[in-house]
Amino acid sequence: MREDQAAHRDDGPGRSSRPDRSARPVRLGPRAVTALALISAIGVVAFGWPLLADSDAALSGHAQDAPWLFAALLPLLVGVVVATIADGGMDAKAVAMLGVLAAVGAALRPLGAGTAGLEPMFFLMVLSGRVLGPGFGFVLGSVTMFASALLTGGVGPWMPFQMLSMGWFTMGAGLLPGADRLRGRAELLMLAGYGFAAAFAYGTAMNLYGWTIVPGLASGISFREGAPVAENLVRFGAYVLATSLGWDLGRAALTVVLTLAVGPTLLKALRRATRRAAFEAQVTFEAAKTSPEG
Repeated sequence: MREDQAAHRDDGPGRSSRPDRSARPVRLGPRAVTALALISAIGVVAFGWPLLADSDAALSGHAQDAPWLFAALLPLLVGVVVATIADGGMDAKAVAMLGVLAAVGAALRPLGAGTAGLEPMFFLMVLSGRVLGPGFGFVLGSVTMFASALLTGGVGPWMPFQMLSMGWFTMGAGLLPGADRLRGRAELLMLAGYGFAAAFAYGTAMNLYGWTIVPGLASGISFREGAPVAENLVRFGAYVLATSLGWDLGRAALTVVLTLAVGPTLLKALRRATRRAAFEAQVTFEAAKTSPEG
């Protein structure tokens, strides 16, 4: 039996193999890409329906029902995760790493979620998505948020929105350029910048969900059913500034600090673990050679 490691390539006779840094443990196949595109499109509508519905739309008459209707995204999100695992050929070692990282992320989230938005799990998602790729990143982000909700008792209609947002957040880190070449301080600065911006994007997406069901502090920032898009955009901007900007800033700042402080060590550990696990290794069997006497 011989294992041809997918994480290494043969450089020819007389040369030692070296790691192929472009290898990813989870590759998005056609079905997974289709499913991911579908759930992303539905997710955009689920998050942005208040801005997409004009004053004459029938949907605006059911503003209070829509968030609960879109909570049905949860089984579809779970289906995307399952499809990604099946279509990507995720083996036992990749599933084990997914479980470990999801458990660590779920354990990190409660450490600071109640204090000024400080959530240390975000930096782990950025670094994991960078090393393990966008396919693994989406699965990891969604599963981590699901596990965190079960751990903290945060199961509710908001959970599928959190899973989708975190899946996008982690997948985005895997889509950053220079995965094969960019290393060192330049890579850390790029990851820190992404983490800072994406932390605000995550908070803004979740605000779109909460804006329609959580009463505003004043009529000037509340969602107004049937109002023109421009007016509701102004109201939404005021809602973000009044209710969550401080939390988003704390989340973004902590992500930057932890990425710069712990990033070099954790990136090295994740890359070493990925190479040693040799995800997607092809196992082949060779006929045993027999001696003339045998």
